[in-house]
Amino acid sequence: MTIETDMTREEEWYKEKLAQRCLAAMKRNNIPGYYAPNRQQALSQILDLIPPDVTIGAGDSVTLSQVGIIEELEKRGCHQIFDPFRKAGEDCMPASFRELVETGKKALFTDVFLTGLNAITLDGKIVNTDRTGNRASGLVFGPKKVIAVAGINKIVANLEEALARIRQIAAPMNAHRHHIKHDMDATPCAVTGICVDCHHPRRICCYTVIVEYQITPRIELVIVGEELGI
Repeated sequence: MTIETDMTREEEWYKEKLAQRCLAAMKRNNIPGYYAPNRQQALSQILDLIPPDVTIGAGDSVTLSQVGIIEELEKRGCHQIFDPFRKAGEDCMPASFRELVETGKKALFTDVFLTGLNAITLDGKIVNTDRTGNRASGLVFGPKKVIAVAGINKIVANLEEALARIRQIAAPMNAHRHHIKHDMDATPCAVTGICVDCHHPRRICCYTVIVEYQITPRIELVIVGEELGI
């Protein structure tokens, strides 16, 4: 008897097909990538991409935290890691904006830079929006290699939908996260859930980078078949 209350296999099949379409478009834009059905396999894939003894930089990313990659790299004991939002083996907020900027700058001179993504498109574009620009900078220039990780929920049709996703979902949720977890002043979207294109001093939508093509394949993309990040 067929059990129609469980759609697990169908969902897994659809996620893989969706990811494959996205990865095929990325490949045409010289952005190599991989698909991992879950965060455990994503962790293994990312570790395989990082050789021992290289320096590591990282941007603020819920996705990276959910995958657990920084913790595993710390366990290796052979990497110098520059992560503005992590200290002594624990997630944290930097003591000051100056400290965030200084550590963020060091992360841009590393061998491997790790970052989450706000959106990836089915026509092969990567889209990220930042407050300080550390993730945006790392994507386009500086680190020798970039490993970008995105949950299946980050896939959208095109650039227009990517920017809409950032304004309507990622930015309000991220601003609210910083407000309730890190005691940062609430931006308008952190209260209402709606972007008003504010000029608040804690505005997090300041710099947007769009990767349409890369001359040399610095960026490698890992798509995870789970909803991860914001």
